[in-house]
Amino acid sequence: MPDLLLELFSEEIPARMQAKAADDLRRLVTEKLVAEGLVYEGAKAFATPRRLALTVHGIPARQPDLKTERRGPKVGAPDAAVQGFLKATGLKSLDEAKIQRDPKGDFYIGLIEKPGRDAIDVLAEILPVIIRTFPWPKSMRWGARSAKPGALSWVRPLHAITATFGLETEEPDVVKFSVDGIEAGQTTYGHRFLAPSAISVRRFEDYEAKLLDAKVVLDPDRRKDAILTDAKQLAFAQGFELVEDPNLLDEVSGLVEWPVVLMGSFEQEFLKTPDEVIRATIRNNQKCFVVRDPKTGRLTNKFVLTANIEATDGGKVIVSGNERVIRARLSDAKFFYETDLKTKLEDRLPKFEQIVFHEKLGTQAARIGRIVALAAQIANLVEPQLQVGQKSYGGSAAKYVNDVEQAAKLAKADLLTEVVGEFPEVQGLMGKYYALEQGEDASVAAACEEHYKPQGPADRVPTNPVSVAVALADKIDTLVGFWAIDEKPTGSKDPYALRRAALGVIRLILENNLRIEMVALFDHHSQTVDKTFKQLAHASGQKQGGDYFVAVGYAGFEWNNRRVRKNSVDLLAFFADRLKVQLREQGARHDLVDAVFALGGQDDLLMIVRRVDALGKFLESDDGKNLLAGTKRASNILAIEEKKDKRSFDGAPDAALYSLGEEKALAKAIDEVKAEAGAAVAKEDFAAAMSAMAKLRPPVDAFFDKVRVNDDDAKVRENRLKLLNEIRSATRAVADFSKIQD
Repeated sequence: MPDLLLELFSEEIPARMQAKAADDLRRLVTEKLVAEGLVYEGAKAFATPRRLALTVHGIPARQPDLKTERRGPKVGAPDAAVQGFLKATGLKSLDEAKIQRDPKGDFYIGLIEKPGRDAIDVLAEILPVIIRTFPWPKSMRWGARSAKPGALSWVRPLHAITATFGLETEEPDVVKFSVDGIEAGQTTYGHRFLAPSAISVRRFEDYEAKLLDAKVVLDPDRRKDAILTDAKQLAFAQGFELVEDPNLLDEVSGLVEWPVVLMGSFEQEFLKTPDEVIRATIRNNQKCFVVRDPKTGRLTNKFVLTANIEATDGGKVIVSGNERVIRARLSDAKFFYETDLKTKLEDRLPKFEQIVFHEKLGTQAARIGRIVALAAQIANLVEPQLQVGQKSYGGSAAKYVNDVEQAAKLAKADLLTEVVGEFPEVQGLMGKYYALEQGEDASVAAACEEHYKPQGPADRVPTNPVSVAVALADKIDTLVGFWAIDEKPTGSKDPYALRRAALGVIRLILENNLRIEMVALFDHHSQTVDKTFKQLAHASGQKQGGDYFVAVGYAGFEWNNRRVRKNSVDLLAFFADRLKVQLREQGARHDLVDAVFALGGQDDLLMIVRRVDALGKFLESDDGKNLLAGTKRASNILAIEEKKDKRSFDGAPDAALYSLGEEKALAKAIDEVKAEAGAAVAKEDFAAAMSAMAKLRPPVDAFFDKVRVNDDDAKVRENRLKLLNEIRSATRAVADFSKIQD
């Protein structure tokens, strides 16, 4: 079957847009083909700085003929309806229609035959539409035609369109169409400088090979492999190793069509600047890779650049030009760093009084104050659990709390430094360097860097006790604050990254095995946030002579214990949803999280996870599966009878009404299991609690086999329903089994 080759040749396409543009081109063309009945065998798209290309192979040469039936009016319908039916179906008269019998009467049926068209004609129709409506994030118009209505809008000026279609064994045809005066043909162009002449192409294999001869590597993955391999070899040849950077590699491969890797250098004196600043400077300004000395682990004064040309001088001028720019940029970075060192982090803090964190949550200074208070509270809570006096920290409990408060106070200070202003991606990291330079404890410095972590599922979780406390405080203050002002995430929007913050809290707690009562912590910190509101209200009243709460949208808000608790419970439910996501990624079942949270009062995330883990293992056993089935059966019967009687069957059953041995055995087992499971849960031995629950399985099975719940005697029936309720009550010692999916 024939293949399609399509190339859109233009001026340089921004590297960040290329991968998505190639995918969009493949998707749009193939979806249209399928919609037209042209089911293809395979498709692949490519992008270079100057072209988007697509090959689709195995396209049928012609659309299939379509035959459809159209139902018309009833026999004997008015002439106007009949004429409309004939016109719509293309029939000359009703003699060409069939009559179909129906319970509602006899109806005319018209058979519409639509012959398929040649695939090349379909392509000539759909490709111009796709090109004109291509979804570039940004586009432009150019030249004299740009002033005309309906002028083509493209990411950069479009110069040529290649479109061929045909069998591999035959000379392909050109798909004839034009877009804004650009006629589709079979001519493309090679490398802008190394082989700029026109190239005539036929099909994809021919196209790719001729481009390679013309110094254009079409496949982005092939360009990336070439850059990475050559860069590693250059570094290795001098006894160094390349600092790999996948994101930079993606970008650089989108800047060149014929990658040529070269190495440059800079002065040793710049290595006094932190490695991360050097790397950010070279990466951001010149899109170059840095090189590391494997003996020291530090950067060396080398960098690797990727040119788009084979220079006659071996690249000396290109390297020299990059060295000149990098030298100037590193000089600026060195100046910023040395200037920052002249001002202590504490001395920067007053500036935060003039920086608003959020109009409803006050200044950055107010936020830092809240974080300091919350971090100290968390430190006191987790200090015994983290064993800060042991090897993991090496200091006393009192020193731990002091270090936590100091770290919380300084953690945001580097946001006001020159280096972070120039390179925001090194925030936190520079705080660590500046803290060490001014003589802060190593744990305090580490917390300045690590308090932002973890920022994603692949990010490292801090384990340093000071970092843990400050990181928790930073994230919990954000969550409690935005919950207080009702700025919660919606289904599609999370502008303050609150989901990420909650997942960060969960990972910090679970991976450090921390026991924290979340609702109590939320409640306490909400009172601190409330003080910020009162301060804002007071300040606003002085300046505006009005009620701050009304001025910024707080009309009707009641800042009292009831509202605080409601927000805390709502925030805990948000954590439950995030915990489900976290556990689901680890292979656990989200319904088990629901079953544990449904018990109420469950806000110790570590214990919830341990309980979920024990419950999951129990339900994998035969005892667990059968007990779940029995419990659900009891719950279903109770639900039906409670709805029918419009009452619940709470309260202890009357032992005097037991007439069957199975009733007595079940009642005895429930009493024993309640005591044993309750004691195990109190000791937080959830595995033992599950083992105790397993003892219910035989008497529950026997009860349902031998006992008729809806006895004719109303008192016996009620007593047996109460016994079923006892089963439900007993299992709630570990989880709400009704929330567990079969």
